[in-house]
Amino acid sequence: MQSPEHSDDEHQLRRLGYEPELARRMSGFSNFAISLSIICILAGGITSFHVGLGSAGGGSLGVGWPLACLCSLAVALTMAQIASAFPTAGGLYHWGCMLGGRGLGWCTAWFNLAGLVTVLAAINAGTYDFATATFGFPTGDDPARTRMLVVVGMTLSQALLNHYGIRWTTRLTDLSGWVILGVSAVMTVALLANSQNLEWSRLWTFTNFSGLPDNAPVFPAQDNLLWLFCLGLLLPAYTITGFDASAHTSEETVGAARNVPRGIVRSVWVSAVMGWVMIAALLLAMPDVLQGVEKGAGVVPWILKGALPSALAWPLLVGIVLAQYLCGLAALTSASRMTFAFARDGGLPGSAWLRRVNPRTGSPSTAVWNSALGSALLIVFLRYETIAAIGTVFLYLSYVLPVAAGFVAHGKWWTRFGPWHLGRAYRPLALVSVLFCLFLLVIGVQPPNQQALPIVGGAAVVMVVVWFGVERRRFRGPPRLHAGE
Repeated sequence: MQSPEHSDDEHQLRRLGYEPELARRMSGFSNFAISLSIICILAGGITSFHVGLGSAGGGSLGVGWPLACLCSLAVALTMAQIASAFPTAGGLYHWGCMLGGRGLGWCTAWFNLAGLVTVLAAINAGTYDFATATFGFPTGDDPARTRMLVVVGMTLSQALLNHYGIRWTTRLTDLSGWVILGVSAVMTVALLANSQNLEWSRLWTFTNFSGLPDNAPVFPAQDNLLWLFCLGLLLPAYTITGFDASAHTSEETVGAARNVPRGIVRSVWVSAVMGWVMIAALLLAMPDVLQGVEKGAGVVPWILKGALPSALAWPLLVGIVLAQYLCGLAALTSASRMTFAFARDGGLPGSAWLRRVNPRTGSPSTAVWNSALGSALLIVFLRYETIAAIGTVFLYLSYVLPVAAGFVAHGKWWTRFGPWHLGRAYRPLALVSVLFCLFLLVIGVQPPNQQALPIVGGAAVVMVVVWFGVERRRFRGPPRLHAGE
């Protein structure tokens, strides 16, 4: 017998024009955990730590992290209100269509899908690089080929786990949530307890570390410290992404209209606070900041091995790698649900094939494998930092489009809200969100990530041409295109 919450969820989904197809087994905690797992401060916060440190030093971490996270929280709050009104697996794509029309929704879908697939590649590439630097795994005579094969193997193993349905994925993402909270808490306390002569001033001291390390500079040498500080914000911006996973699993979540917005917002503020404390502890535990900058991407293993006893450092490092792998698993879950939802409305080539749901597991298995293969291909062509920057830009563009549409539609043709809403605070927060996303677009394509500019710009041009040339006449969008219905 169905619970009242299940009945409400199915009624809401049918009101939006969809029949229930996915297995609805996720609790409110599981919905929160999947976004927490993709944000994963032990992934982005660790593998991109050198991006913040190597820009303007400790000030980029101590001041820049909370500043960027406050802006990310504004994005999350505005997204949460829309998610409560439209709790579907399409998430941002569906919101864009309902609030801004078919064209905006179609563009949102492609930005979001490209961002999810790209971020999955960045997560798995970062996991490999971190594990190799930490444990000294042999890479053979051709390190690039070894890296590609291992990362592709990781991605396909995550696809295999997703293939068997939401039950396995939910259990593993729940585990991931506890691993993230546990490992980050133990690591933070241990670092502060084992550090001598804590220099708190490091948290607000700005130093120009551009051009370092000499063999592979994080950022090219330059004199503008303020601009370097802005570039260092890529660390928190890249880390605090992926919280749209709570929206993409709406149709698998019980009590979606309430639990999905809660999952979005909680995952951001919990990650923001715990991440700030964790990176502050890493900064304070460093024997010397300049030495840390010279370590480049290997700075975090260097800190842990130097500051903590081996009996504690090594289990923590293993826990970090496990959390990073599970982060990739959750990212693939999110990407596959977005693929399924967009294909369900005919938005992708081969939509009839991509929207298939495995009747035994309740998982969109075809979408899972295609998302995994798309991500694996990116590893061959781009460096980790560039993949991360492109993914961040794509994702935040997909976040800001429906939020901006909501800013215009709020109180006009968008008058039917869900049980979770911000009231008058929505529009000011939506404006902050739009400005923040435009700022990220600018810093995300700067050297050494200049490859991101032609990729992002080219993608935007192609989308405009394809929309006006073909899709405007072909693509019908979601079943319900009027927010007031």
